[in-house]
Amino acid sequence: MPGFVGAIDQGTTSTRFAVVDREGRIVSLAQQEHRQIYPRAGWVEHDAAEIRERALAVVDEALAGAGLAASDLAAVGIANQRETTVVWDRATGEPLAPAVVWQDTRTADLCASLAAEGGPDRFRALTGLPLATYFSGPKLAWLLEEVPGLRRRAEAGEVLFGNIDSWLIWNLCGCHVTDVTNASRTLLMDLERLAWDPGAVAAMGIPMQMLPEVRPSVAVYGEGRGPLAGVPIAGDLGDQQAALFGQACFGPGRAKNTYGTGCFLLLNTGERPVASRHGLVTTVAYQLEGRPPVYALEGSVAIAGAGVQWLRDNLGLISSAAEVEELAGQAPDNGGVYFVPAFSGLFAPYWRPDARGVIAGLTRFADRRHLARAVLESTAYQTRDVLEAMEADAGVSLDALAVDGGMVGNDLLMQFQADLLGVPVVRPTVAETTVLGAAYAAGLAVGFYSGLDQVADLWREGRRWLPAMTPTEADRLYGGWKKAVERTLGWA
Repeated sequence: MPGFVGAIDQGTTSTRFAVVDREGRIVSLAQQEHRQIYPRAGWVEHDAAEIRERALAVVDEALAGAGLAASDLAAVGIANQRETTVVWDRATGEPLAPAVVWQDTRTADLCASLAAEGGPDRFRALTGLPLATYFSGPKLAWLLEEVPGLRRRAEAGEVLFGNIDSWLIWNLCGCHVTDVTNASRTLLMDLERLAWDPGAVAAMGIPMQMLPEVRPSVAVYGEGRGPLAGVPIAGDLGDQQAALFGQACFGPGRAKNTYGTGCFLLLNTGERPVASRHGLVTTVAYQLEGRPPVYALEGSVAIAGAGVQWLRDNLGLISSAAEVEELAGQAPDNGGVYFVPAFSGLFAPYWRPDARGVIAGLTRFADRRHLARAVLESTAYQTRDVLEAMEADAGVSLDALAVDGGMVGNDLLMQFQADLLGVPVVRPTVAETTVLGAAYAAGLAVGFYSGLDQVADLWREGRRWLPAMTPTEADRLYGGWKKAVERTLGWA
């Protein structure tokens, strides 16, 4: 068997390809950004064709960087930004509309209309999800209504739908499939049966023939072509589930938090879905072929690293994302300033699409240092929001939080997170856990890795931050955050 596996990690702002060895080490990594398109307030789009080209390009780049050929890969897995919705022509394979990104809020009126019968939890018992603009089913329903001729062609069987994973797999091997984790983010899949629900599909007016086949996360889907000719395409996980997998959170009670464009805290709840009473979503964590699915509770936060990008791109307070830590570190505290990044409403645990971003607590004393610090701290406050809801739902208290994602290199943020939660924050040696999870899934599907135990043994601790703040001070700061959140509600 070849000595490496590969993984495509198609994220919100960029696409990466990694080559991983049997010890779980990344031996080559290539990354390319793609455009963020904002045609109207609240609308966020990507060009699916551009994403396809970036994915193929980083495969070539990473292989060349390692001096390898496709034949050196035992399999290639996929991790992807979830809920981002693509429709394409079955015959030509070309996109028929811009990809509607998970952050997009254009479906607010449609979600409200669907909630008129049964309320915002109309589909929650079935799918584990509230009716929200976040999920891809309403995005697809919107496209069918608004793109001229799309519904007619879809009903004739000429149009295919998928999240980004389905789009990439179609282009890599011609199979129209998705996995259970991505399907569980659509508002269309029965969590128990792991199949499309005819009632939910009909309620949103979606032709069933558009939908991909739902498969396990760890399975072989087809044989690659193009730059991956002859390589099994095997292993498919939504990016946050891929990070859970890459962190080896295989047992109930294990949790991880990913700090990327958004922030996503997942808790493994085992082989039974746990209904949330505190604003979280119930989702599929992963499924190995031939085995029962494993479920998770998830708290999804829309804006984490994207807040730093906003400081850079919209306000010009920093010239690179890396500068935010230095600027924020020049202030000993937030100076009473709070930043609530409700640019697309508030996700978990609030689920308030009417919220909009605020900066609260400003005085003449406040300056750019305090704003930079408030932006970083907002990610930690949102994580505490989610963790408190998770502990209430699952009845467990974490003794440590495993972290990953692009922001975990920020020592100021990680220390503040440990302080605010009162538990250690632990980063693995390889922080690129999303791409690692997809590589592990691909390797398990073809026998490159022998099982979950071997994968778990590959995890290594890289750094640990211990709480240094008194619980009284942490609670005082968090109380200010809760007051700031109240100011965001009801704006839209």
